[in-house]
Amino acid sequence: MENVQSLPLIQTVKEKKARKVKVMQFGEGNFLRAFIDWIINSMNKANVFDGGVVVVQPMPFGRCKELQEANGLYTLYLQGLQDGKAVRQSEVIQCLQDFINPFEQYDKYLKYAESDDLEFVISNTTEAGIAFDPNDTDFTKCPNSYPGKLLAFLQKRYEAGKKGLYIIPCELIDHNGETLREVLVQLANHNHLNPKFIKWIETENKFYNTLVDRIVPGYPRNDAAQFQLDLGYQDQNMVVGEIFHLWCIDAQTVKDKQEAKKNLEELKKKLPCDKANLSVLFVDSIVPYKQRKVKILNGSHTTLVPVSYLAGIDTVRETIEDPQLGTFVREFIFNEVIPTIAIPKDEMIAYSNSVLERYMNPYVRHELMSIALNSVTKYKERVLPTVLQNLDKEILPSHALFSLAALMVFYRGVRPIQNNAEIHLADDPKFIEAFRKLWEEFDGTKAGAKKLVSNVLGWKDHWGKDLNTIAGVTDFVTEALYAQVTMPMREALKAVLK
Repeated sequence: MENVQSLPLIQTVKEKKARKVKVMQFGEGNFLRAFIDWIINSMNKANVFDGGVVVVQPMPFGRCKELQEANGLYTLYLQGLQDGKAVRQSEVIQCLQDFINPFEQYDKYLKYAESDDLEFVISNTTEAGIAFDPNDTDFTKCPNSYPGKLLAFLQKRYEAGKKGLYIIPCELIDHNGETLREVLVQLANHNHLNPKFIKWIETENKFYNTLVDRIVPGYPRNDAAQFQLDLGYQDQNMVVGEIFHLWCIDAQTVKDKQEAKKNLEELKKKLPCDKANLSVLFVDSIVPYKQRKVKILNGSHTTLVPVSYLAGIDTVRETIEDPQLGTFVREFIFNEVIPTIAIPKDEMIAYSNSVLERYMNPYVRHELMSIALNSVTKYKERVLPTVLQNLDKEILPSHALFSLAALMVFYRGVRPIQNNAEIHLADDPKFIEAFRKLWEEFDGTKAGAKKLVSNVLGWKDHWGKDLNTIAGVTDFVTEALYAQVTMPMREALKAVLK
């Protein structure tokens, strides 16, 4: 069998077209390369953009050196279900033009501030990346934080008399564009910079809030050798992602609605993603789309985990493919979640079906126990809003509440279907200890079940209110929990299925 080391390097067998650098990208990790760079590459292939990317390494360590050695070329594998069929496809991403480690190449980094071709700044520096660092005070050397680096760059650009930029962060925090602008201004004031420059940051640069969605497992360690043999070249920078992708962008970083609308239309023309058939939405507000993702994708994960695991299933895919449990998840999404989100129903149905298809990705083994981490808080953030919105309409969300009962049973720490094997709970110790005491006191009666349920529902500091005060909730959850501890989960589940 051919050895991988005998194969030629990707840069010796693949070519790259030279393009003007229009995008400065902070971050060289798997997600940006499988998402943003793929989007730019797709627009270039569709002949609607024609732009290249300069990659800035946010930390002293990273992949810029390896990417530069490969001439910026790497293979992206997209895999998953498409129209019900398993699909795996690959392409070489060719839009990366230059690479900078600003800790070692600070002058080169600042030189790009003088570029007339540069139009966009895109970033993904982790959730902790957009933060004020009061120690970023010396701009004669590379600042430590991402906002510090960007502020130094913008100051140089202002001094060079160049136009402002479209600044589009992809960090997974609320109001990421608005927050980045606020931190930049805070840092500029902290350093007593020119008030005219600070005003230029706010008025001549356009900031956008975003929501990104694509699962990116990263480098395919288990399959890398076979992939390279199939491709016929060596590629140490290859990356794997799912086929599904969604990028939502709004301009709600400015208060004036007309200005926000103008800024959004301007960006849409500058990034004609629609002409490349990409799922990029320029929307009035990303808030309902974030709610959709959190409630449907994340919320259904949290809802299914305790029910499915206690029923003897280990993965998300097995859950959806199981006739009973798959029905439970679908009824939760379509009957209890969709009516609570202010997005047209046809769009909600299409998105929900895409989520279910993603769950059945044959190339991903998504363990339920990997999702179970911090489930008590996850239920509050991801599922409780759906519960409360249904109850406000005097609708009892039976599936969501059945899952809450299952969550309580899950935190008993044993799996009856597996001879009471221990469940290795991973959560805040205060929750684990509270459940341990409650289950020690449980006497096996329905009255005992109600006592346990009432105690948990009464965690006002956690839930934000005493859930016992809502009509019907305590009784329903009590009945569900008592059923789950006195009969197999699958038998108990029959009571809530339509």
